[in-house]
Amino acid sequence: MAEVLSIILGGGKGTRLFPLTQSRAKPAVPFGGKYRIIDIPLSNCINAGLKQIYILTQFNSASLHIHLGHTYTFDHFSKGFVEVLAAEQTLEHSGWFEGTADAVRKNLMHFKAHNPDYYIILSGDQLYRMDLRDMLKKHCESGASISIACTPVSREDASQLGILKANKQNAITEFLEKPGPVKDISDFKAPPELQKDRSEAYLASMGIYVFNAATMHECLDNSLTDFGKEIIPAAINKLKVNAYTFEGYWEDIGTISSFYNANLNLANINPMFDIYDEERPIYTRMYNLPPSKMNFSSMNQSIAAEGCIITNSSITNAVVGVRTIIESGASLNGVICMGADYYETDAQKRLNAESRLPNIGIGKGSIIKGAIIDKDVRIGEGCRIGIDNINRSDGTYENCSIVDGIIVVPKKAVLYPGTII
Repeated sequence: MAEVLSIILGGGKGTRLFPLTQSRAKPAVPFGGKYRIIDIPLSNCINAGLKQIYILTQFNSASLHIHLGHTYTFDHFSKGFVEVLAAEQTLEHSGWFEGTADAVRKNLMHFKAHNPDYYIILSGDQLYRMDLRDMLKKHCESGASISIACTPVSREDASQLGILKANKQNAITEFLEKPGPVKDISDFKAPPELQKDRSEAYLASMGIYVFNAATMHECLDNSLTDFGKEIIPAAINKLKVNAYTFEGYWEDIGTISSFYNANLNLANINPMFDIYDEERPIYTRMYNLPPSKMNFSSMNQSIAAEGCIITNSSITNAVVGVRTIIESGASLNGVICMGADYYETDAQKRLNAESRLPNIGIGKGSIIKGAIIDKDVRIGEGCRIGIDNINRSDGTYENCSIVDGIIVVPKKAVLYPGTII
């Protein structure tokens, strides 16, 4: 068996996902009611038998450490591990990671110690299910030095992605990073068999790479900082770089709008991303929580994670996270509710009442539409979120942010009874 080391790039500050990244790293953002974003690439690795995994990050990494420590523990008789490598000062370098390639370069001393034959590099903010074993197999058979996973995308999506041109032997002949909406890229169109129902399609890099170990060491023996912008284009000119075409569902969930839509799509009758695949499960922390309880409530095209108590409420097109408490008369429509980290005791609730602080969860009679409610949020009775026609542009306000027209109530926020947003 070849030794394969997996490297997951956790991204930078995650500004496009603010305020969800205000107090946590982007890979640690809750997803799908019970998961974290990092669970997606990790599960793809584990399902492929790749269990030597490093995650590179440098911002707000505490919650990521906690999640990984509670979730990914392999037995003592395997070589498996999942470790976070945050930016650190050494005698060789003292700065932050300056890009994807720079992050990998600054950690090569840790990677080389495993003496791998191949490196597989993955992004930490994408939603997909790929057979990474097949990609590795095709890479080895091709004799390529580098393989890049790519997928057909529309012209609009191609603007913000790296697009490539490949010949009939799948060898990449040209690569263009983020061409924008105006540039003429008609000569980059994908072959007819990949056009399908699109008027035009382009092969876009998924940010997933397989490197021969010696090749990656050579490619990083310089000061180039980014794989997509610099390392890959330079490699195409002198090495055999192959395209591995993936035609399944793939979504970059690095923005509030894409994150919101991808979450709610999980609750569709026929979701584009199937979380019910027993052969290739999505792994996450085992909460050991009781099953969710619905008292005199209606739920339509929604999912609820473990430990929820929903009473006399109407839930439509929603994702309800762990330990969510929804009180009588509440209504949620198009809402992602991330839940809570703990249940409040009766004593805590009495103290809340004395100080007129709402309990964690959704209060009686509150109506919420088109919103993301982060963890441990307290929403009092009779609040109205996204219901009234209040002309607010995108921005950060006292008790919420609005991004792409979506209301985001940040972690541990308090909305007192009667609040209108």
